[in-house]
This record gives sequence, C-alpha cells and structure tokens, in this order.
Amino acid sequence: MLNDGVNLKSIFITLQRQMIEKLSSGREIIFHPTTKGDFSELNWIEWLRIYLPKRYAMDKAFVIDSNNQFSQQIDLVIYDRQYSPFVFNQGEAIYIPAESVYAVFEVKQDINKTNLLYTSEKIKSVRRLERTSAQITHAGGIISTPKKPFKILGGILTLTSEWAYPFGESFNAIIQQLDNLSQIDIGCILENGSFSICYNDGSATLHKSNSEEALIYLFFTLIDKLQSLGTAPAIDIKAYAKVLDSFK
Repeated sequence: MLNDGVNLKSIFITLQRQMIEKLSSGREIIFHPTTKGDFSELNWIEWLRIYLPKRYAMDKAFVIDSNNQFSQQIDLVIYDRQYSPFVFNQGEAIYIPAESVYAVFEVKQDINKTNLLYTSEKIKSVRRLERTSAQITHAGGIISTPKKPFKILGGILTLTSEWAYPFGESFNAIIQQLDNLSQIDIGCILENGSFSICYNDGSATLHKSNSEEALIYLFFTLIDKLQSLGTAPAIDIKAYAKVLDSFK
C-alpha cells in the first residue's frame, strides 16, 4: 500500500518544527516574562493533551497531601483522570491530590544551571508530600495489600539551551549532585534534543536524542515511563476527610 512518502518520523519532525515556530514566535512577540512563560506552558499542555492517552490529564497546578501540605506551583502536572476522586479548581488555582500525580514538569525558555536547579526544587516539593494507598474492592474480592506509591516522574521542557553543549560537563555536574527527591528523569530542549536519566547506586546515566528527533524521543520516552508506573494508587479518602470536624 502506498503512503505517498508519509511516515511516523516525518510526522513528528513536522510537529516539532511547528512547536519550535510557535514557541519562537511567542518569544519574539511577547516581552513580559510572566506572560511569555504562561504562553510556553499553555503550548506544552495543549500538545500533551492532544497526544497523550486520555487517561492522563494535564494542568498547571499545586499538589496537596492529606497532611495539609502543598507543593510549589508546578507548570505542568500529569495526573490520573479516571480514578482521581477530587481535583479542586478555584479560579486559576488548581489543587491535585499527590496520589493522583504521575509526572511534574517545569517549563522554561532555556536550560541553564539556574533553571535546572530550580526545576529540581520544584520536583522535590512534590515528591516530599505524603501519599496514601488504600485497599481496593473489586468484583473478585478485595486487594488488601495497598499498592506502594511509585516515584513521581520529574522533568524540564525548554525551547533552547544557554550552554553551547547542552548535555556537557555543566549539565552532568548538576545531575550527579541531585538527591533522590530532586532527581530529574526526563527533559526536552526542542532545538537541541531530549534526554532521559537512569539513576542507580548514586550514579546517573544519561540517554539523549539528536536535535532532529527531540520531540518524538520525548513522546515515546514519556509514554514508556508512564506505562511503567501503571495506575495511580487508590486514595485513602478518610485520610483527607480527617481535616473535617465531622470525621474526627
């Protein structure tokens, strides 16, 4: 069967070109830093909403836990759409329970030392939160051993790099020093390439794409990592309800 020269790689390369053009035009036209940042965040959220499976939701949000603790505001949160019993939306402030979160991303114009360390702190503010896990009742009985909460993925999404060699010594020196809660797992520099990092016994191993395949590498790597996490654990609703006098 003829496909007129169309293939999956060429489709993703076209999508990447479109994304670069959109983000670059926003950078040139929008001068207010906050507005420019919001523009980038919305474009990444929109793109992921279109292409990730519908079981995942994406928003800029705060993450909360049952101990009344909050994360910093996260540019892009990927969370469970099917089994989250509640997500609070108050104007532009969205609050998502920690148990429902699969991944968090910081969105920046450029990757550099400051933004990479800032991203690690944002990720840490989410991973330090308490997550409950309740037993599950199903048609065949009860799963009495709650699922252990997985490690939430953390990443960074940028258009360009301020480093001449984006994945060189400066990048690696920062990655190697991050503690377990601060570790960055995945990222994309649209004009230079995407990366994923595997941590083992205190060392970090970097895997990266070429510049042409930055977006497709990010997409497939993110999907693979999300699939490996499985389904978000069931929330212990009583742990959240304890803040109410009626449940004490």
